[in-house]
Amino acid sequence: MITLEDLYHVLTKVVPLYVAMILAYGSVKWWKIFTPDQCSGINRFVALFAVPLLSFHFISSNNPYEMNFRFIAADTLQKIIVLTVLAIWSRTSSRGSLEWSITLFSLSTLPNTLVMGIPLLKGMYGDDTGTLMVQIVVLQCIIWYTLMLFLFEYRGARMLIAEQFPDTAGSIVSFRVDSDILSLDGKEPLQTEAEVGDDGKLHVVVRKSTSSRSEIFSRRSINNHGGTNSGVSLTPRPSNLTNAEIYSLQSSRNPTPRGSSFNHTDFYSMVNGKNVSPRQSNYGIDEESGGVQSRTGYPVPGTAGIFSPAAGKKKGSGGGGESGGGGKDLHMFVWSSSASPVSEGGIHVFRGSGEYGNDVHVGAHPKEYDDFGRDEFSFGNKNGAERGGPVLSKLGSSSTTELHPKTGVESKPTAMPPTSVMTRLILIMVWRKLIRNPNTYSSLIGLIWSLVSYRWHVKMPAIVFESIKILSDAGLGMAMFSLGLFMALQPKMIACGKSVAAFSMAVRFLTGPAVMAAASIAVGLRGVLLHIAIVQAALPQGIVPFVFAKEYNVHPDILSTGVIFGMLIALPITLVYYIFLGL
Repeated sequence: MITLEDLYHVLTKVVPLYVAMILAYGSVKWWKIFTPDQCSGINRFVALFAVPLLSFHFISSNNPYEMNFRFIAADTLQKIIVLTVLAIWSRTSSRGSLEWSITLFSLSTLPNTLVMGIPLLKGMYGDDTGTLMVQIVVLQCIIWYTLMLFLFEYRGARMLIAEQFPDTAGSIVSFRVDSDILSLDGKEPLQTEAEVGDDGKLHVVVRKSTSSRSEIFSRRSINNHGGTNSGVSLTPRPSNLTNAEIYSLQSSRNPTPRGSSFNHTDFYSMVNGKNVSPRQSNYGIDEESGGVQSRTGYPVPGTAGIFSPAAGKKKGSGGGGESGGGGKDLHMFVWSSSASPVSEGGIHVFRGSGEYGNDVHVGAHPKEYDDFGRDEFSFGNKNGAERGGPVLSKLGSSSTTELHPKTGVESKPTAMPPTSVMTRLILIMVWRKLIRNPNTYSSLIGLIWSLVSYRWHVKMPAIVFESIKILSDAGLGMAMFSLGLFMALQPKMIACGKSVAAFSMAVRFLTGPAVMAAASIAVGLRGVLLHIAIVQAALPQGIVPFVFAKEYNVHPDILSTGVIFGMLIALPITLVYYIFLGL
């Protein structure tokens, strides 16, 4: 029977976490102590130092030779059950999709075990529970987050291939990806070059497009439009996101506005609209100005892309080019998501004034400049009418959008390359992500050290132990503080809408624990271990899945709501589970 003293003991462990989160929230929302750039710096510190060292401290101090394999089996079985059900649903249901399968898997099986789980379960069921939670953390960091990366990169590879090889993808036998490409998340413009071998098969090279690597391109474009050579480069930077438990959630998706010596109207022709799909379009090169020109004769807002020469037809008077049969028609592919600096049509400081074309108004109201820095943390897609730009229509369930989508044409599923080819491509990209993630190293080194130290009873040198301890002790509080900053920077708590939020909370706090209960009973867990398994499955949403969703642009509004709203209601819900199971 749960007594009031037991509840008070739980609250003494958990309430301090919420105190840190509330202080961070108030320091941004109410007291205006931190700016978005300062919040970004705090989050970077947490991502690169505090949380990885906290993870190392917990993992290295856990005895791997006394792991509860039945408890681990229950956790693994829960995730396998959910994956199997989602795979069948995505294959057989017309509403099923890879994007929704990834999102539902994140919501139902990946809780915030490191930051919330360890202190909460220790308060409920004693210090020995921390060992079980560390085992779950090890599995999450090494296996399940890696699987998430695999699924996201698989989705990115499918989209890239379907867009650029819609008819010949089945003939691809090899991919070579340049070393400077870290991900297929679509944030940076990529270009593909295909060579046909002697066997008639395609060998594809994936590299960054010229516009994303060369500063000369931006300078030439500005000069051709009459601007001054300011040396401005539009080179997108690699993503700073890592899959630690609290992460470098960039406090601003937009660059810091700075003054420049060229006018914004000219510069608008270099900044494309938001969420442009990486597909062939009717855009070409204006031979007189050297800039991008549409077939309607209006300048095109977007030069960062992939230009693929193809034999062209004679251009008419409205084509923006010269008449003649000897020219080349250049088609532009844009493989870029909303998080790329090049593809952010909502960067207010770069908006011009006036109108381009008949229906695209790009003027900026003065209030938009006043609100700069507030709106950039919204993860939901806005309508084009609200932003003063072209209306965008969604493609499927992902957040990628297409400008002027085709209607009345049935799209046929693209045949993918052989499984071995796709697997090799995805493994290369996942490996590149993992070796740049500090939490990967902290988890692996912590596991290796625990295997060595508990096998041969080797103690860590005191100077090393104290150096790690001083930062890891701050890791838990800083993680919650960083989460509070993130919450304060959001325009609203429920970004995805009330009905979708209710559905996601039901998946998080009802479906996840229910499947865990069934899996635990199936492997023979009983008594306190069964209670621990169910309560840890009812923890709030983990932040790593949100970081992935934001980086790959797959339902980030749903995951952000799961993180924010889930943290607010997590304490009463876990207490209800704790009391109910203790009856």
